[in-house]
Amino acid sequence: MPSTITEKILANASHQKEVSPGDFVVADVSYSMSHDSTTPLAIEAFSKITDKVFDKDRVIIVFDHFFPAPTVAGAALHKKSRDFVMEQNISGFHTNGVCHQLLVEKYVSPGDVVVGADSHTCTEGALGAFTTGLGSTDIGGVMATGKCWFKVPESLKFNLIGSTQKGVYAKDVILSIVGDVGAAGALYKACEFTGDYVKDASIASRLTLCNMAIEMGGKSGIIEADQKTLDFLGGRTGKIFKSDKDAAYDDEFEIEVDDIEPQVALPPVVDNVAPVSEVEGKPIDQVFLGTCTNGRLEDIEVATKILKGKKVARNVRLLVTPASQDIYFAALELGYLQALVDAGAAVCNPTCGPCVGRHGGVLGEGEVCLSTQNRNFSGRMGSPKADIILASPATAAASALAGKIVDPRDYI
Repeated sequence: MPSTITEKILANASHQKEVSPGDFVVADVSYSMSHDSTTPLAIEAFSKITDKVFDKDRVIIVFDHFFPAPTVAGAALHKKSRDFVMEQNISGFHTNGVCHQLLVEKYVSPGDVVVGADSHTCTEGALGAFTTGLGSTDIGGVMATGKCWFKVPESLKFNLIGSTQKGVYAKDVILSIVGDVGAAGALYKACEFTGDYVKDASIASRLTLCNMAIEMGGKSGIIEADQKTLDFLGGRTGKIFKSDKDAAYDDEFEIEVDDIEPQVALPPVVDNVAPVSEVEGKPIDQVFLGTCTNGRLEDIEVATKILKGKKVARNVRLLVTPASQDIYFAALELGYLQALVDAGAAVCNPTCGPCVGRHGGVLGEGEVCLSTQNRNFSGRMGSPKADIILASPATAAASALAGKIVDPRDYI
């Protein structure tokens, strides 16, 4: 039976010849991930089942949402998780980056099944794996057993063709798609991205596409692995699956990226998308460059090229958080961080903190933040009376210079 890449991965992981959408399967899990917000609850669920994790090398715990601890309560949660790491001798414990970036840098391979107690675990599907977010208690069960049940999702095919204009990036492409499909347009679907645009895209850009599959309600985002993927893995091996040409999809979308302009998502929902041209001139108070969506080296490079030798507007504070320590060091060595600091940026440790309003970069009442993150819900970054507007790193950097939202194509 012709199958999609998602169906093939889930069949392989559940030791079946083939599976179909709607089937319930119990799959072996390659990696279980949780972070400092979700690990304490996962531990409670785990402790009701057993006293030993299924594999100390396949349970990944990351402190990234509020690290270093900003409050006593946060420190107590960290201590609970640290004690668990020591007790279980877990090898994959990290405090040096955003969980999704660390997973792609160090663990995930094509064909894997990866679950994480964070909705943006769909990011890692860009490496040809089935990756999805679960609740904390579900992760507790996976930590105990190494297995998880899934209802095999139907797949949506997004065929992206053409090339983007200068100054238009993967973030603009996925915002445009989210705006068209809607926040509930892909509920429990596997969002498969393909086409010439995806083939030519960097791994960082592919990660950006898959990262926001959840913003359409998707169960996962996924891109078939190719030679570019294998080069990125640097020797990590996996099992490459590809969709059959006559595989059945619930729906297919043909998207020409040539006509896409720089995009923003206006508050308070992610699918409230508009071209930058419709909001040019809107004043902003903060610009945030980072997160699992756009905190990678190519994002920092784009922003640096716009900001180098110039100064951020006096009415704007610019925060930059590389997505991992490896990216931090690479950006440092290339001189990007020095150029950003010279322009007026505050460069912070790799963290999710500002994105979720847990650590640094909190917004006050009435303030507006232009951010490269993936969600703009009211109250996410601090005051519920503040606004978050989503954009690409280029739009963010150019707007930081101007002190208001501008089209980045005029600054490149």
